[in-house]
Amino acid sequence: MNGLLPQDIIELAQKVVDAHREMGTTIAVAESCTGGLVSAALTEIPGSSAVLDRAFISYSNDAKMEMLGVPSDLIETFGAVSVAVAWSMAQGAIANSSADLAVAITGIAGPDGGTDKKPVGTVVFARARKKDAEDTEPHAELKKFECTTRPEVRHRAAICALELLLPRSYTQQA
Repeated sequence: MNGLLPQDIIELAQKVVDAHREMGTTIAVAESCTGGLVSAALTEIPGSSAVLDRAFISYSNDAKMEMLGVPSDLIETFGAVSVAVAWSMAQGAIANSSADLAVAITGIAGPDGGTDKKPVGTVVFARARKKDAEDTEPHAELKKFECTTRPEVRHRAAICALELLLPRSYTQQA
């Protein structure tokens, strides 16, 4: 067996680990709809313990509030799949870790749970950096993947999250 995960995810995770190891930086992940897929990909890479500080699998709203400090009023007002909640998740991952960079993922993988406004395939990503702890401007993006199955949505979301962890994705904004 070559590995637990698809090759494209493993190759991207390898790039993330190599880049952060070279830079001497650490990362954290706050996952909801991906259910640990991103952190699983990172830990498939030998030596990832030098880079991955921790991962939060905050699938339920209660977990988002308890583990990451997401305010309940954000969830009630905007919903768990929103820029506000993803941004709060990313900030919570930074605040509750020693990581330099955190990425958060929250979305609707399906096959149920979608609405007209937020159909299945809606995923929100956010990125927070320790050095920008006082930054109040959200660094988040809502994507609507045109996928037909739960595994496809989760796969696309994991790829996007790993891409956000690549240094070129955030050093340009420094």
